[in-house]
Amino acid sequence: MTSGNTNNNTAAFLTEAKAHPFVVGPAPVWTPGTDEILVKNEAVAINPVDGNLQYMAFYPLNYPTVLGQDVAGVVVAIGPGVTRFQVGDRVVGHATSMASGRQQDGGFQLHTILQTNMASPIPANMSYETAAVLPLGLSTAAAGLFQEDLLNLQLPLEPARQPIGETLLVWGGASSVGSNAIQLAIAAGYEVITTASTHNFDYVKKLGASQVFDYNSLTVREDLLSAFNSKTLAGVMDCIGAPAWAICVDVALKTPGKKFVVTTKRGFPDPPEGVNLQAVFGLSIKDDETGKAIYEEFLPNALESGSYKPAPEPLVAGQGLESIQAAVDLHRAGVSAQKVVVKL
Repeated sequence: MTSGNTNNNTAAFLTEAKAHPFVVGPAPVWTPGTDEILVKNEAVAINPVDGNLQYMAFYPLNYPTVLGQDVAGVVVAIGPGVTRFQVGDRVVGHATSMASGRQQDGGFQLHTILQTNMASPIPANMSYETAAVLPLGLSTAAAGLFQEDLLNLQLPLEPARQPIGETLLVWGGASSVGSNAIQLAIAAGYEVITTASTHNFDYVKKLGASQVFDYNSLTVREDLLSAFNSKTLAGVMDCIGAPAWAICVDVALKTPGKKFVVTTKRGFPDPPEGVNLQAVFGLSIKDDETGKAIYEEFLPNALESGSYKPAPEPLVAGQGLESIQAAVDLHRAGVSAQKVVVKL
C-alpha cells in the first residue's frame, strides 16, 4: 500500500434502525485492499435512499452503520494492484456500503474506501461539490441503460457515437438518475425524449433531450404516444416510480422497438403481456463490466472534455459531518433539479 497523510477519521453513524440524528464520532482509518483506494472526502451528496434507510429501515443493515453513496475528494492511499490512481489524485466515486455492509465503504465520513472500478478522476477545474452529485445517479442510469439483463443499450463513447435511429424515453429527466440517463444515452448514440415539470424544460433540453413533455399534464400519455408515433423505441427509463408506471408501459406496448421499462422504484404491478418491467439497482454495476465501462473508460474523458455535465446542480446545505442530518432532512422535504451536498 502507498499512502499519504490520512490523519484521523470521523464518521456520522446510524446507531440503530430509525435512529435520529446521526451520531458523529471517531472511526478507524481504513486500509485499502486489492483494487481499492482510500479517499479523504471533501464533499458528499445526499440521495433519497439515505433518508429511506434512516427513517424506514427497509433494507437490512449492520448497526452501527455508515450511510452515504456519493463522495468526492483526494486519494490518500492505494491498495495492492492499483495502477489507475496515485496519492493526491482528485476523484469522485460511488461508495458501496449499502451492498458490502462494511463501515469503511460508507460515504458519510472523512475517509472512505472506494473500489477502483467505481471511481473516476475529476478535472482540475471541477469543484468537489459539483463532482459529488454524480455517483449514485450515474450508476443507476448506467445499470438501467447498459446492463445485459436490462435495456442492454450500446455503451457510451467520448466523443459521442453517431445517432443510430432509436429513441429512449426518460421519465423524470430533471431527477438525478434522469439527468444522467439523458447524457449517457446521447453519448451512446440514442435520441432522448423526456418528461419533467414545466420549470425544468430548459434544464433537460440543455442536457440534450430533443423533446420534453410535462408529466403533470392530463394529456401527457397522448402527447408521448404521438411523439413516438414515428420512432423506434430503445426502451424506457422511469426515474420517478408509481405515477409513471402505467404510462411508461403503455408507450412501450404501443411503440415499435424494445418493449422494456426499467424503473428506479419497486412494488410495481405485473405489466401486460409483451412488455418487460424491471427494477434497477445502481450498485450492481460494481460486479460486472458496466462499472469499468462507465467509471474507467467513459467518464474520465467525458468530464475532462466538458461533454458530460455533473447534474443536477449541487445545493450546498452545510459543512462538516454535523450537517449530514439537516441535509438528509432537507432532501426529504423535496428539491427540484438540485442535489443536496455537504462540504467536509
